[in-house]
Amino acid sequence: MLAAIGADDVEELFDVPDPVRYDGTFGIDGQSERAVRRRLDRTLNANADVAEFLGRGHYSHYVPSVVDSLSLRSEFITSYTQYQPEVSQGFLQVLFEFQSLVAELTGMDVANCSMYDAATALGEAATLADRVRAADGSTILVPDYLRAERRAVLENYADGPGLSIREFPTENGMVDPDALESSLEEDVLLVYVETPTTDGVIEEHLGAVGDLLADRETLFCLGSDLLALSLLQNPADVGADVVVGNAGVLGLPNAYGMGIGLFACREEFLRQVPGRLVGASEDADGDRTYTLTLQTREQHIRRERATSNICSNQAWVALRTAIHAAYLGPAGLTALADRCTRLPAQLAAALDEIPGVSAPANDAYHFREFTAEIEGDAEAVVSELADRGFAVHQRGDDAIQVCITEANEEHAEALLENVREVMA
Repeated sequence: MLAAIGADDVEELFDVPDPVRYDGTFGIDGQSERAVRRRLDRTLNANADVAEFLGRGHYSHYVPSVVDSLSLRSEFITSYTQYQPEVSQGFLQVLFEFQSLVAELTGMDVANCSMYDAATALGEAATLADRVRAADGSTILVPDYLRAERRAVLENYADGPGLSIREFPTENGMVDPDALESSLEEDVLLVYVETPTTDGVIEEHLGAVGDLLADRETLFCLGSDLLALSLLQNPADVGADVVVGNAGVLGLPNAYGMGIGLFACREEFLRQVPGRLVGASEDADGDRTYTLTLQTREQHIRRERATSNICSNQAWVALRTAIHAAYLGPAGLTALADRCTRLPAQLAAALDEIPGVSAPANDAYHFREFTAEIEGDAEAVVSELADRGFAVHQRGDDAIQVCITEANEEHAEALLENVREVMA
């Protein structure tokens, strides 16, 4: 084979540049397959087996087996990105259904095929605001509860076009409309608000935020997720211009890494949407067909006019999300979302009866998760709970955060019993 392509040896075939070439040895002794399997089993068995009550952007929901069965069909699996000439009508239809699902749940006119995650979707919303708004400035206004990881991604996005990030204060985990209005200077391009927040608080002042921004050159960007949007206020009805967030709450097990974002906006920003949009049409015989309609990236249009370098991103994951949502249907989605409000309320009430625990810390309705104040050393409480097989978040010196869904509710009584013993 080397002779056929005119190379003398493997070194010439790969031609690895010296600056990135590794000439050392890895020092790994060869082992049999059985030995490797035994070693892997020992390593995996060393993992902590704990009941997780963790959230803050990563949520576990039961994924029905039909999602695996359909999404793993060979028709949907390829080893590389599918572009227009190769992508099947079936896959395009699924992506169209995903877009339709996002558009319906957000009330927005336009939704794209998916984003990498909620953080990159927020970054794209910021750069979109920079392109479409005529405000005399470059400030992105975010709440003080924005997660550090999400803010770090936003700062990376903002660095290129020279945008600046500024925080506005919140009260009781929600927007204080008066404080937000005081922060609204003429240089603000976009205001970002979440519901539910990463503390699990359901925002009650979305309408007030929409009213504040209605007559300004400032975009209203709302962060949420598809399951929460099945139950909470419709973003379009409260004046949101762009909706971003996490779509991976459906169709994906919790992997603490891989995700899928959503991005939807008003029609006037159609040609500024990052990524790809699938449209429906008719072929020469009058049959319904699907096609990649808009791809505003530099591979398809001039670099100067490209809106983003986002391309196919999470198409297969969007497929899983669409299957899960279709399986649940409208009634199933709202029933599951309703459960995500009842379970944290019940657990918080039970924790609040334990001496030394005050829950929830925010006097608000919650979705999936809440913060509880702890009398004493929160780090010690979290550590002892972990030793007993329960994982919760530590929030500062005197608070913990607990997330509960249908995926871990069976462990709630055991968690309560162990918190009582730890706090005694």
